[in-house]
Amino acid sequence: MNKIDYNGKKFASIQNSGSGEVGSETVFHYHQSGETVWADYCGGAIVLGHLIAKCDADGVLDMRYQHINANGELMTGECRSTPEVLNDGRIRLHERWRWTSGDLSTGESIIEEVTR
Repeated sequence: MNKIDYNGKKFASIQNSGSGEVGSETVFHYHQSGETVWADYCGGAIVLGHLIAKCDADGVLDMRYQHINANGELMTGECRSTPEVLNDGRIRLHERWRWTSGDLSTGESIIEEVTR
């Protein structure tokens, strides 16, 4: 059994590296079945995005993502997200990502569960 249950959770960005495209207006809608996690996301500079991930026993996500940005570009990447459970029970994800398209840069971001 996984330590973290992502099913039905919504997340928004609270911090991102300069070459990242996800911003505070981007909302992620997560789903989970066993160790398989997936999400749809959009908002801000993201027209439409999807991610798939494997979740380990500690809730760490090994994911691949793809989206179309506001410039009409198809972007792809990979990310490792490590969960932190906040005092109020919400989940914060600390992410290390890498573009597999575009400039191939790397970065770090933080997304946090929202209840809106």
